[in-house]
Amino acid sequence: MVYRNTMLPYLLLLLLAHAGWVTTADLATNCSLVKNIFILAGQSNISGRGGVINHSLRPGVINQSWDGVIPRECESNPSILRLSGGLRWVEAQEPLHKDIDVNNTVGVGPGMPFANTVLKKDPSIGVIGLVPCAVGGTSITEWAPGGFLYKEMIKRTKAAARGSGKIRAMLWYQGESDTKTLEDAKMYKVRLERFFKHVRHDLEFPNLQVIQVGIATALGPYMELVREAQREINIGNVKYVDAKGLQIGPDYTHLTTAAQVQLGEMLADAFLGN
Repeated sequence: MVYRNTMLPYLLLLLLAHAGWVTTADLATNCSLVKNIFILAGQSNISGRGGVINHSLRPGVINQSWDGVIPRECESNPSILRLSGGLRWVEAQEPLHKDIDVNNTVGVGPGMPFANTVLKKDPSIGVIGLVPCAVGGTSITEWAPGGFLYKEMIKRTKAAARGSGKIRAMLWYQGESDTKTLEDAKMYKVRLERFFKHVRHDLEFPNLQVIQVGIATALGPYMELVREAQREINIGNVKYVDAKGLQIGPDYTHLTTAAQVQLGEMLADAFLGN
């Protein structure tokens, strides 16, 4: 009996490692290896819906699954880690938001092609740590400072930065949910600027680079008002990458897998200043 109790922690560790919840590498070592931290935040198109298929033929009924297709640009790389929902550094794999955006079916997003492209174009940059925080269907008011999503993002980012890594940028793709009403569309610029300023203050990084994506789809009639607000953000070190023109899936809302690869490459070029 004593023997079994002594061995139990080791058996549990082996089971967790086999299930992919921890890696064979020492997690503390991984934390010290991460040199470049990138926050992924917003709603479904940065969480990732590439390859997500709705099998239902009935209007309004959702029966989704991810097709499991992982393009070469999205493949795992030992130099790309992700902060799991349990605040552990693990090797990054698609879907990045599988334990973050838990109430939705997630697929391919721009995070992996972004990281792979950065490493390809700047091999000396070092290990990249991705911090997924996005949740589908969320509005800018749901990301307001003090709210659950905001506090979770700040908590996760601070946990990621406990080692020697530096927060390099926040990749932000959100706004589709704010196209539903004229009031929300008109208030979007003020709310988004306030959000960016609070993030910088609470992370104690006043010049944090923000790379925001201009929305390409909408859940309401005021897409152009939101896009105009995004383009007119009037605070420093905010870059704009436009998703308009990228391929949209059959739901007319989400980017396809191929489009997510393109977007990831565009975000990498924006970060690298190309």
